[in-house]
Amino acid sequence: MDRGVTPLGGGYQARPITLDTYRDACARLEGRIFGGTWLYAFDPPAKAPPPLGESFQWGLYHGQDLIGWHHAHQRDERTVYMADTGLLPEHQGRGVYTRLLPHLLDAFHAAGYTLVTSRHRATNNRVIVPKLRAGFFVQGLNLYEGGLNVALTLSLDPAYREAMHVRSGLRQATGEAARRLGLRVAGPPERAGPEVPRLPLPPAEGEDLDLGGGYTLRRVSNAVYREIYARLEDAAYDTVTFDWGETPGLTRPGHPAFAWLIGHAGEVVGWHSARQWDERTLYMSNTALLPAHRGRGLYTRLLPALLATFEGEGYTLIRSHHHATNNAVLVPKLRAGFRLQGLEVNHHGVMAVLVYSFGGPYREYMDLRSGLMGPKGEVARRLGLDLSEDEA
Repeated sequence: MDRGVTPLGGGYQARPITLDTYRDACARLEGRIFGGTWLYAFDPPAKAPPPLGESFQWGLYHGQDLIGWHHAHQRDERTVYMADTGLLPEHQGRGVYTRLLPHLLDAFHAAGYTLVTSRHRATNNRVIVPKLRAGFFVQGLNLYEGGLNVALTLSLDPAYREAMHVRSGLRQATGEAARRLGLRVAGPPERAGPEVPRLPLPPAEGEDLDLGGGYTLRRVSNAVYREIYARLEDAAYDTVTFDWGETPGLTRPGHPAFAWLIGHAGEVVGWHSARQWDERTLYMSNTALLPAHRGRGLYTRLLPALLATFEGEGYTLIRSHHHATNNAVLVPKLRAGFRLQGLEVNHHGVMAVLVYSFGGPYREYMDLRSGLMGPKGEVARRLGLDLSEDEA
């Protein structure tokens, strides 16, 4: 995006505006755009803000009407911070932000920045999903005056992008990323290895589900799943997991468990397993596809079938953990309605914690905790808030 007019399709345009014009638009329109969110009201500040540095402002127009904006400014010698994007409610849900984003990133790249950062309320999937699809990675969570924020970072440096995967545990350090991390590795890992075992689909426990494209989902016992997993694990994963160096001294709790195999042409090409987490929650513990079968939309088609099963079993919440930079899984999960609820470090790496609620007040509760909406109605009552009649 240069500093001229950029068409966004559907009668929308992005035009460069001054910082004063942006601030005036905020004063006039931010109540309509952000009015439903929940923000702490500080007293007037005692200090002046620090110098802004280089800044970027675009007005978003529909015809001749200013209906939104984007503002970004320099954070340090490598980083530009996407500080504020606003769009009037009647123009949301039309793909304007998704179409705007590549032009913004082109402008930041042309300006010489290496990193692009942004923060969003942690349950604002309408913004987080386009960002992850554009290559941003989840890099943190923090509580601030507006609620629970997720920090996203896009690296325009390929080596640092790879280093973010290394930090999360999704990939092993190799090449330039390893060198920049101060790791002296002998060379790229051997990728040949033994052939992937071709395992026939075992007998079904019930009817198969057609996933399209010649793929089927087959329910199996947990024992059968574990046998298949043991034989295909090395072929399915190249993540980096801590080696405990010992066999666990305790047995796994005997929670109810679910297991499916994904089949193609009569052979096993993937799996999903899940188990009970607590009296309300099911934990989606493991999903894998062999490399030759990735990138075909299988995970997206698999999710609705699994969620329908779990709802039918009486669970209220679904929980899952994924490497924080594994956008190939995070994006379909967030699009299906999961909410980002935490980050944790375990023996697999830095994991994003996702939670799905089968409707009801708890879904609103997650939005309330992030600050995306204020307390009202049933969720306010369940939090013990005695609101005045106009607030409720």
